[in-house]
Amino acid sequence: MRTVFTFVLLLTASRASAFCGFYIAKGDAKLFNRASQVVLVHDEDKMVMTMANDFQGDPKEFAVVIPVPTKIERGQIHVAEKALIDHIDAYSAPRLVEYFDQNPCRPQPVYAPRPAGVYESITVGNAQSRAKTLGVTIEAQYTVGEYDILILSAQQSDGLEIWLRENGYTIPQGAAAVLESYIKQHMHFFVARVNLKEQAKLGYRYLRPIQVAYDSPKFMLPIRLGTVNANGPQELFIYTITRKGRVETTNYRTVKLPSDSDVPLFVKEEFGSFYKALFSEQVRREEMRTVFLE
Repeated sequence: MRTVFTFVLLLTASRASAFCGFYIAKGDAKLFNRASQVVLVHDEDKMVMTMANDFQGDPKEFAVVIPVPTKIERGQIHVAEKALIDHIDAYSAPRLVEYFDQNPCRPQPVYAPRPAGVYESITVGNAQSRAKTLGVTIEAQYTVGEYDILILSAQQSDGLEIWLRENGYTIPQGAAAVLESYIKQHMHFFVARVNLKEQAKLGYRYLRPIQVAYDSPKFMLPIRLGTVNANGPQELFIYTITRKGRVETTNYRTVKLPSDSDVPLFVKEEFGSFYKALFSEQVRREEMRTVFLE
């Protein structure tokens, strides 16, 4: 009997390098992110990023800032169903496989070849003026599903922080320093918050994943902003789909989790707890700023 693990990137960090953006709260609300899921579909310079977040707080206080490398148009933003990510999560989850040795003396039957199977495909006047004085440009604004979305660019992090605060957002401590690094890379900022009227009209009681598609030579996932919502360890699950096979990080050390290993028979009945213990042991041995590759 041996374990077979499909590839999934999982990142944990002591200072919570989790979601690829950070949460900003209206008023005095505090939102913390503990576990998030991101699906990246990448082909040449085309990227589709689907983000499902797990946060604690009232949806009416929810907003998120996500750096993106280009200006995003209305047609590039979609709201996905959580079932899509749940399907990918289940399909790629670590699993235990049991093999049986056949009797080598038994004659092997000969079968006629089958025909190839068919596989389904998985399938703003004053606001603009004030923003300008702070070096912030409101590039676009949209309502998509239950989200109101702004696309911003900025010349300096202080100006962006002031603009967000003046518009009623509570910025996590330390956000400005992290924003500055993305501003220097000339990135835009995707700001989404919940439109409660639209959410009620659509009938959803949970926040659906946000999906953004864009073209850029940068194949990156901006996770540093996730650190500012730290409230203890966080986890980020990244599912990557590409034509060229496995994806690994270049600026975080990658640790490959044990796979294709024979395990005792009793593990068959306790695989869930066994795998959690295996992962916990790997985390104990490694620094927390590590990507674990399944």
